[in-house]
Amino acid sequence: MLRRAREFYAEMNRRRTTRHFSDQAVPREMIEYAIRTAGTAPSGAHQQPWTFVVVGDAEMKRKMREAAEEEERANYGGRMPPEWLHALAPLGTDAVKEHITTAPWVVILFRQRHGVNADGSQRTHYYSTESCGIAAGLFIAAVHQMGLATLTHTPSPMGFLSELLQRPANEKPFLLMPVGYPAADARVPDLSRKPLDEISTWFE
Repeated sequence: MLRRAREFYAEMNRRRTTRHFSDQAVPREMIEYAIRTAGTAPSGAHQQPWTFVVVGDAEMKRKMREAAEEEERANYGGRMPPEWLHALAPLGTDAVKEHITTAPWVVILFRQRHGVNADGSQRTHYYSTESCGIAAGLFIAAVHQMGLATLTHTPSPMGFLSELLQRPANEKPFLLMPVGYPAADARVPDLSRKPLDEISTWFE
């Protein structure tokens, strides 16, 4: 068990986020299994308050990129405070979001704010934000295990995704994740992660 724990940590510690994707095709079944894995996440009252919308259509990806870049230009052009821009600077991010059109798949995770019963009445969802966060983490881990790359993109505001993808009113966009092989010349952040003693406190 300890060996498996060490191996899994070592593998996940290799994971990096990239914004540079290859347009090489990725079989749909691989994305299906990543979503199946995400669907194993624990959720409040086991209500599984998530919908994964998968886009491979080039025209739809183009529309999403145009809308995302419009919002991001406003963000980088003054909507984000200087402190936020300073924090992003080492990562080299900007308003250009070519990953949306280059990656073969774009997976948008929608959070179901509430459920809808067969008669149209609302059903309360508990801890939907936390539940979707856990599911997203499992999706990212699954993608990495396959040898693929992804990026957690949160264009703000994200309402355009609901409109373009024709999602019901009870769903709210949570995360946009392009998925594919990293480009041959992909760049990743030169980062280090906090050591164990900085991210944990023990009572033994």
